[in-house]
Amino acid sequence: MGIEIFGLDILYIILLMGVGMFAGFVNTVAFGGSLLTLPALVFVMEAIGVPNLPAGTNVTSTANGTNRVAIIFQNFSAILGFRRKGVSDFRHAIALTIPAVVGASIGAFIGTEISDKAFKPILAVVMVTMLLLTLFNPTERLQGKFNPSGTQHKIITTVALFFVGIYGGFIQAGVGLLVIATLRILDGGDLVITNALKVFIIFFYTIIALAIFVSKGQVNWVLGLTLAVGNATGAWIGSHLAVKMGDKWIKVVLVVAVIGSVIKLLWDTF
Repeated sequence: MGIEIFGLDILYIILLMGVGMFAGFVNTVAFGGSLLTLPALVFVMEAIGVPNLPAGTNVTSTANGTNRVAIIFQNFSAILGFRRKGVSDFRHAIALTIPAVVGASIGAFIGTEISDKAFKPILAVVMVTMLLLTLFNPTERLQGKFNPSGTQHKIITTVALFFVGIYGGFIQAGVGLLVIATLRILDGGDLVITNALKVFIIFFYTIIALAIFVSKGQVNWVLGLTLAVGNATGAWIGSHLAVKMGDKWIKVVLVVAVIGSVIKLLWDTF
């Protein structure tokens, strides 16, 4: 046995922080980081043996809940980073966040109950859909079709973000693309502004989702906070580079993240 901190071997700490840093960076400039952190959490939990899980709870659902701890720190760090670079519109962000929070409360309840067998096919379909959405990029053609000041636009945006919130509360992995696609289609802003809104929305609905997972006993705080250190660091770096490098660079990272996420998912599924 190696050196332990808070009962966790230092090698596992290094692993979680390293994966968390890369995932925080990817999540801030694109999406898909949770497809790295979830397997890492499952691996560590199985290696150390997570004690005292509630009856009927599996390691995957506990990893799903634990991952939310890191997501909160990651997105808070990203919000501060974007604000420091002068990219923030809190009033607009709050209006967008409300329906996502309501949806996330429903999705999180589903996430605490679903089995591994049901979970993997759902995620596979969603991620393949995201890949097609990114590669064929319908957002560019659909931009400008909605009047941002019209009542119809507000209703569509509310409904869309409500369903995005359900998915985000349910599993989180890949939700960044759903938020980006929704905001690009409906608001038509550039990717830097869109990413700043994305991290704000995800930060607040994740607070609700985490509370639900905690109520079910499906959060390991030591692992979650360890991962959070890495995620927050990566998010801070990502938020600064996103502003510096601009729209085109983020698109490249976005496509790479989609392809990598789908390959990883299909590998695990089959």
